[in-house]
Parts: sequence; C-alpha cells; structure tokens
Amino acid sequence: MTSLVELRVLEGPNLYFPRAAVKLTLDVESLSGLPVDVARRFAARIGMPSSRPGEPDSGFRQRFVARALARLVRALAAESGTNRLAVRVRGTNEPHQLVVAYPWRHRERAQTMGRAVAEVLDMLRTPEAQADPEGVVERAAAAVAASEAGERPRTLVPRVPVVAVTGTNGKTTTSRWIAHMGRVDGRLVGWSNTDGIYVDGVMVEAGDYSGPSGAGRVLAHPEVQLAVTETARGGILLKGIGLTRNDVSVVTNVTADHLGLQGIDTVDQLAEVKSVVPRITRADGWAVLNGDDPRVLAMRQVARARPWVFSRDPDSPGVREVLAEGGRATSVIDGWISVLLPDADADPLVELVDVPMTLAGLSRFNVENALAAASAGLAIGLDRASVVEGLRSFLPDAEHNPGRMNTFSVPGPDGGDGPTVVVDLAHNEAGLEALLEIMAGVRRPGGRLLLGLGVVGDRTDELIGTLAEIGARDSDVLAIGHKEKYLRGRDVDDLDALLRAGAARVGVEDVTSYPTELASLQALVGVAAPGDVVGLMCHAERQEVYDWLASAGATSDGPAELAAKVRAAAAQEQPTG
Repeated sequence: MTSLVELRVLEGPNLYFPRAAVKLTLDVESLSGLPVDVARRFAARIGMPSSRPGEPDSGFRQRFVARALARLVRALAAESGTNRLAVRVRGTNEPHQLVVAYPWRHRERAQTMGRAVAEVLDMLRTPEAQADPEGVVERAAAAVAASEAGERPRTLVPRVPVVAVTGTNGKTTTSRWIAHMGRVDGRLVGWSNTDGIYVDGVMVEAGDYSGPSGAGRVLAHPEVQLAVTETARGGILLKGIGLTRNDVSVVTNVTADHLGLQGIDTVDQLAEVKSVVPRITRADGWAVLNGDDPRVLAMRQVARARPWVFSRDPDSPGVREVLAEGGRATSVIDGWISVLLPDADADPLVELVDVPMTLAGLSRFNVENALAAASAGLAIGLDRASVVEGLRSFLPDAEHNPGRMNTFSVPGPDGGDGPTVVVDLAHNEAGLEALLEIMAGVRRPGGRLLLGLGVVGDRTDELIGTLAEIGARDSDVLAIGHKEKYLRGRDVDDLDALLRAGAARVGVEDVTSYPTELASLQALVGVAAPGDVVGLMCHAERQEVYDWLASAGATSDGPAELAAKVRAAAAQEQPTG
C-alpha cells in the first residue's frame, strides 16, 4: 500500500498559492495509527518536541497529523537547502486522506520532495521504521538534497492587457462579448474559451482551451493587443492558471456545478476555487464581481484589485457597499445600463431595448452578462463609445455567440410559419432555467414549450435528477437527447433512468429518449406547431444541429425578429377587456 494517492504539478496560480505549486494527496493512515511514543519521537525529529499527538485514530491525532505533515515538508525542505517554505494542508472527503501543497521553483526537486514525504509515511508502517523514525526522516532529506533541480516554472508574464473571466454560468458569453468590444475598439484581440483559440475573430485552434494552455496560446500570437481568457474550475484545479496575473478579472456567479470532482464538494469550496482569478488581478486593476451573489461579492476581501460590481438593482447592498468603499458599479436605471461612481451622477450607456442579447431585458442572465461585459470593457480601458457599440452589435446568433441562446425560425411543412428553435448549452440548473425563460419569452399565445433534455456524465445523481425535474415541470413536451461524446464514465441507461426518475417526481412519465441531441431536436420539431418553441440543451452536436436547421430552411433570428417575437409573447400577458 502506498501513501501517495496523487502528485500533481500546478504550473501557475492555483487554489493554494498565487504561484506554481505541487499538490500531494496523501493517505495518512500510517501517521494516524502510530503508537503514541513513536509519534512523539517523530514529532520531535521534525521540530515539534512538545507536541501531544493524542491516541491513535482519535480526533486529537487527526489534528496532530495535519500539523505534522506541514512540519515534515518544511523539515525536508530545510535539510535539503530550502528555508521558510510555505505549506498548506487541507482535508478531503476521505477520512484518511489529506492534501498538502507547497510552491516550487525547481520541478524535479519539488517532485522528489513530494515522493519523499510519501515514502516517510510508507516507511512508518513498518516496525523497523517505527524503531527509528529519526533515521527515516534523515534518509528522506538526503534523497531530496541529492536530486536534480530541474526546470523552473513556465508561468507566463503577460505582455498585453488581460481580462480573465470565470464563474459557473455566463463566462463564455461574457468573454466573447468583451472580446467583441475590444475588436469594435480597434484592438487585435485574442481570446480563449471552451470552443478554442480565436485571434481577431478567427478560430485558429479548436478544442476546450478554458485551462492554462488557452491563455498561453493566445499570448503566443505576437500581434495580439488584448487577451480575453475564459478560466474554468477544472483548469485551476488540475494545472493552475497559466499567467502570473491579469489586469481585469470577472466573476459572473457561483452555483452548484461540477461538485464532487477533485475534492470540491460544496458551493463554498467552488467559490474558493473561482476566487483564484481575482486574487491574481493587479492591485491597480479591477475585479469585476457579481454584486448579487454573496460568495462572489465576498471575493473583494481576497483581491488586491479595486472592486467593480454589477447588479440589476442599483440600490442593492452590494452596490452600496462597494461605492462606499470607493469602487464602481454597473446597473440598470430606468431601463438604461448605467455606470455608478461614488459621489457622482450615474452615466447612462445604452437602453436595454437596444441590447439585442437581452431580448429587451427579458433575459435576466444576459442582462447580467451585459453588465459584466460593459464593466470589464471600461475597466480595461476601452473607449466608452466602443463599449456602447459593442453592447448594441453583439447578437445572440451562431456568429457572435455560438451555442448560447441561438434562436431560429423554422418554416412549417407548407412553407408558412413554423416553430421557434432555441439552442443553448444549458449545462446546469441556472442554465436550464435561463433557457426555459427565453423559450417562454418568445412563445406566441397558445404555443407550447418542447424541450430536448440531456446531461453530461460528470454530474452528480442529484443534479441530473434536478435538471429533469426543472425541464419536466416547465415544459409541455419533454424528450431526452443523450450526449454519447460526453458520457465521461457513465452509462447511457444509467443517465436515462436518472432523468426519467427526476421527471416522474413532478408527474411527467411520457418521455421519449433519443440517442443523440440532433435526433431529439428532429423529433420535437416534427411535432411542433406554429407558435411553439423547441429548446435544445446542446453540448455535443452543435455543428450538426446548425447544419440540419439550415437544411430544413431555418433562419437565424436577428434583433428585429427577436423583438417581434418578444412583443407577440408579451401580448398574451396583457389583460383583456
């Protein structure tokens, strides 16, 4: 049995340190079970002579083990030539596992030290080592001292302004929107997101580049004048952030998503991961934060940068607090997106009715994305007129924002009016609620909502069931479209059963399953009538969906078409007589 569960080299700022670090996940059962006298001798050897380790496997021993691990790492470092090493120790959801992290300057020596720590724990399982714990530590320190230094971290120091965007929902839309504003301002913009690497609006590399490699590839293009990076949870946890700093950070929100992965089991822990992005924002930069999300608003306490909050309510507590602290805010006043400064008149930028992405304010999530993008654009130094034009000209179509609230008009069989189709990623509860909100907002009087529901495999059973409950509750017709490219260790039958069980909990059992997203869309469009709205949670087959819609004669809705649909839908809400 080995005590080393995982050794991970983090290449840049991460959950534990604002610079490159090594993360060890260790099984500490050997330390937890050491006899008291051996534990005392071990503690004395690593610089804890007066420690009281407690009885084996007790709560007192558990706390001793965490302190002893940190001291062991520092002792090995000091005895191999590195003094005053910072160490972080965190618990996990496994009772006998702890995470130990420390920064590194030389890759090979840092990894050797991680393996040496685990070897000390391994040796302490044996009677021979328990008879000589001092010697075990001495030999481990000697191994670290004799190791090769290895290369230094390759974390990039940005040469151009960087806007880094993170959050649970809205980060892709917001990052694309900021990049669009930069291009309107005449900058040559490079940006990275879950779709790929873009330079001046052209995709140069396809793939999920929301991790550290995305930022590096953007900055590798010498002509880029402004970098916009989407920074996802996975990249922060698995590799660290690829840049030493950013100039403006944006945190859209934090909601339950990807929980139960890589030791992140609660929303509070997820917020701590996301806070790495504003933590490395330059002190003279801006941290753009969602003022209506308490976990995000609290990030200004760990950021050195100046706070700039956004909120749909100009009188929200978050806005008041940040303005009182000398920060800035962006909100909606009398239907205008407006910037607020302390002790100054509000600056109205543009009316919501002139921002197509918000559907005249109908899409509250895209209102928030607009506020975030406008804040970041101004914070990074774009001209005010460019920000305003960027708000007006960024459209919810496949060109500007592929896969996010793309709305299409599909002709009927006779060539007349048919249903509306809305395509969106909608990968979690908030995303699905936003999709359903838009669907309802463009449904004509008497029309139905038909939903193609699907999930990726790396979600908890609870979240999968909840998504089905929401979809079944708020739609009139529900179909399941599986995502075979994104099963991620799951079985289709397992996912199908979880989705059906969730729908059944709200009384919906008439659900048909299809093997793909496209097949579910085709089936729903086939039974849809004029005025109906078909929504598709689309992750795996976006291009195939676009191609099929084009072959069916569908056209992408522009601002005028969307406005007409919103007005027609709103008419049914008006009282008659």
